[in-house]
Amino acid sequence: MPSVKAVRSPVLRFGQLVLGIVLILSAPLLAPLPGPAGIFLFAGGMVLVLRNSRWARLKWARLKRRWPRTGHFVDRMMRRQSAMRRHERAKAAKSTPITPGAN
Repeated sequence: MPSVKAVRSPVLRFGQLVLGIVLILSAPLLAPLPGPAGIFLFAGGMVLVLRNSRWARLKWARLKRRWPRTGHFVDRMMRRQSAMRRHERAKAAKSTPITPGAN
């Protein structure tokens, strides 16, 4: 059975976007406390914002083009599906032998 992308309600998307922004803004408040709570809040907020905001995805793509190593690392840590697909494509391209003169 083919997968069907469910269209989420605009209210739900907006609520998740606001929650993501709140998580990102609250992460520095928890940073001085012992433990990694601020990192997890920031990562969760980033995931919610990137899933629900086209503007944020465009900005994120520009940042990744400017600093590709850091962008790749962050995408892998957030387990973003697009990063996983790119990684699999790159791995498949490396393993495919190139035969000279084959057109």
